[in-house]
Amino acid sequence: MVAMLISALVPALLSAVEQAEETRRELPMPPIAYGLIALGTAFVLLMITVAFRSVGKRH
Repeated sequence: MVAMLISALVPALLSAVEQAEETRRELPMPPIAYGLIALGTAFVLLMITVAFRSVGKRH
């Protein structure tokens, strides 16, 4: 049963991989830019968290 399932899935997976390789797209910006945007976003969120750190102590 498992062998039949695997033998049916392997050609389908190989076909999907071949089609994916043919329709490759270029990224709109360099990969490092995505990392810098993520780090910048995390830093801004950290600063917002630090800014509101003492709000709970006032009340």
